[in-house]
Amino acid sequence: MQLSRKQNEYIVHATHRWNIKSGAVRSGKSYVDTAYMIPARIRERAGKPGLTVILGVSRETVERNVLQPMREIYTDKLIGTINNRNMARVCGEDVYCLGAEKISQVAKIQGSSIKYAYGDEVAKWNQEVFQMLKSRLDKPYSCFDGSCNPENPTHWLKKFLDSDADIYLQKYRIFDNPFLPSEYVYNLCKEYEGTVYYDRLIEGQWKRAEGAIYRKFADAPDSFVQKADRENIARIEIGVDFGGNGSGHSFVATGKYEGGRVQALMSRRYMNKDYPQGIDANLLSDLFLQFVGAVIEKYGMPRFVYWDNAETVLGQSITKACR
Repeated sequence: MQLSRKQNEYIVHATHRWNIKSGAVRSGKSYVDTAYMIPARIRERAGKPGLTVILGVSRETVERNVLQPMREIYTDKLIGTINNRNMARVCGEDVYCLGAEKISQVAKIQGSSIKYAYGDEVAKWNQEVFQMLKSRLDKPYSCFDGSCNPENPTHWLKKFLDSDADIYLQKYRIFDNPFLPSEYVYNLCKEYEGTVYYDRLIEGQWKRAEGAIYRKFADAPDSFVQKADRENIARIEIGVDFGGNGSGHSFVATGKYEGGRVQALMSRRYMNKDYPQGIDANLLSDLFLQFVGAVIEKYGMPRFVYWDNAETVLGQSITKACR
């Protein structure tokens, strides 16, 4: 049985009440559990009071992610199958194998003392199941091993991992698994490159998946900005978007080049809430003239201004101010 440096480190230091590995996909988090930790923990507690429990997202994932890999190492003589009572014979002990996606799935062990629990894909569990588990690990020798892929940084499990509970947390990157084919790692990195999923699934970081999908742009937007070529701008136009009472007014200057290329040059937005007296036609005209002055200074004289025809009063006020 070959184990990586990281996996051997876990075996040595996982002596706490909660022992959890968090990190990248295919980084070896689960293998050390199925190959060593689960059998060792079960045998250490053999014959002692309390239940042994393996929890996963569902009963099927327990079979696929935990029992089947153990069976491939230790054969079906030591690793049984889950029966209709949700139990399997594992290393000579009866082990409850349950899904943790719903609190109702684990009702049968509520009120019971648990001497050892293993958790697969913990971040995908129902939070109530995890809370229930805390109160059931009530023996001096009770402990938990588990693994997860990171989710968003406000996830309930991340808050627990950052708490002062008795936790040994080991973090994995995909590069911590020396047994993966280098071509597979290279291709996976290229496929996730530039997205937040690279941070999660390659680097093993707890990052929010919503919003900043184009990670390269979010991290260095200036590197994607093409500088305006003032000398070759054919004409400059300004668009005006008049806002209502609860929104703001926006000005955008656009440069048009010979050949049809269009480039945004400058923009400003003025929110009504930032002006205690509100933005009336006179103030809006003054703000617009300031914007035009900034455009002239940096890029040259605008030729056209366009605004929403529905706002004729504001439009005429700006026209008069410009003249």
